[in-house]
Amino acid sequence: MRITFLGTGTSHGVPVAACACAVCSSLDGRDKRWRSSILVEEGGSTILVDAGPEFRLQAIRAGLRRLDAVLLTHAHADHIMGLDDLRPFMASGPLPIRGDGPTLAEVRQRFSYAFEDGQAGGGKPRFDLAEAGDEAFFLGGIEVRRIPLLHGRLWVSGWRFGSFAYLTDCSAIPGSSMALLEGVKVAAIDGLRIKPSTTHFSFEEAIAAARSLGLRQVWLTHICHESSHAQIMDWCLDHGADVAAAPAWDGLKLEL
Repeated sequence: MRITFLGTGTSHGVPVAACACAVCSSLDGRDKRWRSSILVEEGGSTILVDAGPEFRLQAIRAGLRRLDAVLLTHAHADHIMGLDDLRPFMASGPLPIRGDGPTLAEVRQRFSYAFEDGQAGGGKPRFDLAEAGDEAFFLGGIEVRRIPLLHGRLWVSGWRFGSFAYLTDCSAIPGSSMALLEGVKVAAIDGLRIKPSTTHFSFEEAIAAARSLGLRQVWLTHICHESSHAQIMDWCLDHGADVAAAPAWDGLKLEL
């Protein structure tokens, strides 16, 4: 299985508009963080998790030629506002889009033109929306399980693919979801910054979650502009060496 990080940034992205801080001005390419998203590839099948505002650019940079399905974590703008740019991947029919009920309801509302009769113009996206339940299921030959998480007070979805889990935009992992993550060896976990947040894990909280799960490797994602890649690496060496913690970066590929 191959995991490609298309983006590892928070909702503002990095650099942040109108900001001239050291990280936003950095020449280190790993400090350029588009909105968070990953590709999962196995056995000729490809799944996208989230389609944010930079999806078109992410797809071009990654050389993406096919998609079998899209999984959504939640309906915040930085995770769904690239859905219209999925149209080139719908030539052969509607594209399966999976998520929890409230997320899919938001998609129907925000992209209402895709579900209404009327002028097609340059082409409407064709979404095959279906709610993901509690049981594992297959998409394009890849086994998937939804992992309920809390993002502040909002319920969102993490996603498990065998021994890998993608847990972005979370501030708590309920006990019942910890049980669903048993056996995971590597995970990408929300790590917004050093300081605590009411809606995201801090670096310390993300690594504490990784320890509780017994992970072999944790990659921090959904990172803001308060720390550079190099600074986060140093922080992880001081605080998370026992779980092999490190910041992910745009373009990172994992072979699992």
